[in-house]
Amino acid sequence: MSPTDLAVQQEQSSPGKQRVVNDFSIQVATVNGSGSQTANIVLLRSILLCGVPVSGKNMFPSNIAGLPTWYTIRASKRHYIARKKEVDFLVAMNPETAKEDVMTLEPGAAVVYDEALKLNTLRTDLVFYPVPFDTLVKPVCPDAKLRRLVRNMIYPGILAKLLGIDPALMEKALGKQFGKKAKAVILNAAALKAGWDYAEATFTKQDPFEIEAMNETAGKILIEGNAAAAIGCMLAGVTVVAWYPITPSSSLCESLISYMKKYRIDKETGKATFAIVQAEDEIASLGMVIGASWAGARSMTATAGPGISLMGEFAGLAYYAEAPAVIFDVQRVGPSTGLPTRTAQGDLLQAAFLSHGDTKHIMIIPASVEECYEMAQQAFDLAELFQTPIFVMMDLDLGMNHWMSDGFKYPDKPINRGKVLTDDVLKKIGEWGRYKDVDGDGIAYRTIPGDGMPAYFARGSGHNAKGQYSERPDDYVENMDRLARKFETARKHVPKPVVQNNPKAKIGFIGYGTSHYATEESRDQLREETKVETSYFRLRAYPFTEELAAFVDAHERIYVIEQNRDAQLLQLMKLELTPERVSKLRSVLHYNGLPIDARSVTDDVLAQEGFEVAKKTTARMSAGSAGGE
Repeated sequence: MSPTDLAVQQEQSSPGKQRVVNDFSIQVATVNGSGSQTANIVLLRSILLCGVPVSGKNMFPSNIAGLPTWYTIRASKRHYIARKKEVDFLVAMNPETAKEDVMTLEPGAAVVYDEALKLNTLRTDLVFYPVPFDTLVKPVCPDAKLRRLVRNMIYPGILAKLLGIDPALMEKALGKQFGKKAKAVILNAAALKAGWDYAEATFTKQDPFEIEAMNETAGKILIEGNAAAAIGCMLAGVTVVAWYPITPSSSLCESLISYMKKYRIDKETGKATFAIVQAEDEIASLGMVIGASWAGARSMTATAGPGISLMGEFAGLAYYAEAPAVIFDVQRVGPSTGLPTRTAQGDLLQAAFLSHGDTKHIMIIPASVEECYEMAQQAFDLAELFQTPIFVMMDLDLGMNHWMSDGFKYPDKPINRGKVLTDDVLKKIGEWGRYKDVDGDGIAYRTIPGDGMPAYFARGSGHNAKGQYSERPDDYVENMDRLARKFETARKHVPKPVVQNNPKAKIGFIGYGTSHYATEESRDQLREETKVETSYFRLRAYPFTEELAAFVDAHERIYVIEQNRDAQLLQLMKLELTPERVSKLRSVLHYNGLPIDARSVTDDVLAQEGFEVAKKTTARMSAGSAGGE
């Protein structure tokens, strides 16, 4: 350690310095393709094994290997898992961004860095820990080609020592990551130990950040939302999947392929009981899904915003011909190519009305990996119940990042295939028409080819109640009115909102998807820091249910929290709520591509409420640490 580093650490230390236990964020700044993801997951999992609630978010470039990437880990004894705006502990491994990353830190933060970067000369109000990574990795990894990857496993060892993480838990996390790859485990365990030993021999801890064992994560797992959704699709009985690779949805279908190959192979014949097809593009994939659904299969696709744009024509076909389809939209930043590896909630308006003409599509919106799993199953039931496309609106943050979760419950209800015509039903209703509404809910009985029931011609052109071609104005109006009734019926079947009414609150929050976590934390900040009480309405589906109007009526002001520029959810609400209710709506918008954080929500609300909000004059935020400014 250089004399400068010692001087800086001594300046930061004080006898009465308050410890910060299980409540801080770590940011690892490396380059894409360097193998850092494995090291980051080992660190994340080791904190989980300490019993401390934790979350991890990867912010990676959309182009080639060698560009900057940031991974943030948040440990929170209060179970906060939204991204924290401030970085408390920085691991600076990327020469290109190191200086900027250091300059954005708050005073008192800690920095582990490659000593060749000489970052300790930049500031005197941080705690610096220089590490000779290249020197430490040589005896660990004789193979020069592998050193670039193995050197990243040194910094988890350094942090384990500085933060107080049991080395045995690090080794357990390492074993979980590499599984049966014994050589990889041995090599990386040596790198972990090298980091630990160096920190033990060299550093005197000066920063306040510590991990202490808790018992808050027993039975928890770490899983990505895309993988959770894939499991849900498999248990829902999906048999046909058509997709085209696109970030950030690709891992959903890739995970599903691996699960289906393991669990959906006929044991007697050895043949697959499913078909997963990579189509030539997104519109072709939806066409395959519609055809398979018409033939009776449970079928789905997964895509992102650009793919949704391409699917417009076939979405209209499925809506008008009334064919089931499940479409996962893992949203990313647009328009056009936008920021392919950044998160957003920018597809709501597009998905709600996708296709030309009058269309309204059902959307369900998970906020957790548990809901990804559960709503994947609900989506297939809803698609067949309403004979229409169902859009599952996820986002990159939920789909591609690791989330802490309880284990999933095996489904205990039979699947619901909706109104499929049978002999008994035919006798009851007398005459069947494919698009005939027999009970006023807007949903007609369908038949499946080969089931022995009457056949029909599915068409995207004008048709009457019997499915016959028609351009008669009255037939068209009758058909469109019935589709509108069906959409109204859906209000009673889509997932209900989660409502937390606070009798003390004049202010209500409406959030959805991954904005949920920042919203909950912001509510605590407002109550604890300014005594502002709030209620909370977590939306989970469109069309809206009756609870929405009641929630708006119960409050003086409503803040709608969204990760898009144009307040898309609020715009949907304006179409349905009365002018008096609309006048209560305000927006909190976050659209820089990074996961939304609570402090940005809190500051925005306070500013709109007339509070004085401190404005910090800091250096320009880097891509990896920028908040909601």
